[in-house]
Amino acid sequence: MKRLFSILAITGMMAFGTVNATTNANTSTVATTVASMTQDDTAEPAEELGFHQELKKRFIEGGPGFMGIVLLCLILGLAIAIERIIFLNLSTTNTKKLTQAVEDALSSGGVEAAKEVCRNTKGPIASIYYQGLDRTDEGLDAVEKAVVAYGGVQMGQLEKNVSWISLFIALAPMLGFMGTVIGMIQAFDKIEAAGDMQPSLVAGGIKVALLTTVFGLVVAMILQVFYNYIIAKIDSIVNDMEDASITLMDLLIRNKK
Repeated sequence: MKRLFSILAITGMMAFGTVNATTNANTSTVATTVASMTQDDTAEPAEELGFHQELKKRFIEGGPGFMGIVLLCLILGLAIAIERIIFLNLSTTNTKKLTQAVEDALSSGGVEAAKEVCRNTKGPIASIYYQGLDRTDEGLDAVEKAVVAYGGVQMGQLEKNVSWISLFIALAPMLGFMGTVIGMIQAFDKIEAAGDMQPSLVAGGIKVALLTTVFGLVVAMILQVFYNYIIAKIDSIVNDMEDASITLMDLLIRNKK
């Protein structure tokens, strides 16, 4: 539930910021239009818009339909990605330090002291150590099975909700392409209704249609960067878990002698 609330909170903050940005963009667009109407025809051309102003302008020109859905994919994807990054960073453990602490506890206080060290340490590696130490009385085979089984559980926790990010990566450009196709259809409908091929008649519609594809591709690229980072982080933690499992077995074998 805590993770769900964190995702919803991040999504709400992003949505609130987006609404404010869109409102400001609409206000600035109206103000610019009014100002331009009051200028003389001989007035100097207005200065070029900055990157953020241009981005807001293009987003508004793309229309609220598909552009809003693509933006929703970005907000949800970023919310899940940020939640995963925070969770993975909290799950990262100094394996060498933990292993040394467990080894010292085994030498001085036995299994119970080592379990206490694992209880006071966060992360999947400490949890695996605890599950293995908890079954030392049943033999090394039972310890190995417990470590392998619980390692799979921890891996599932690390990969939780990552598939949703890949879904949004695939969905954003597809929605953009769909918006483009629908916009092109509407442009050709205008040509058919007018009975004449006038560039000014369809240029605006085609431009709006292509904007959805551009924003869909931009959203997919942004989420792809976060997705690759998350996958690399998960692989790093899983490798540490496997090395730590082997090290735990070696520690138990040495302490059995």
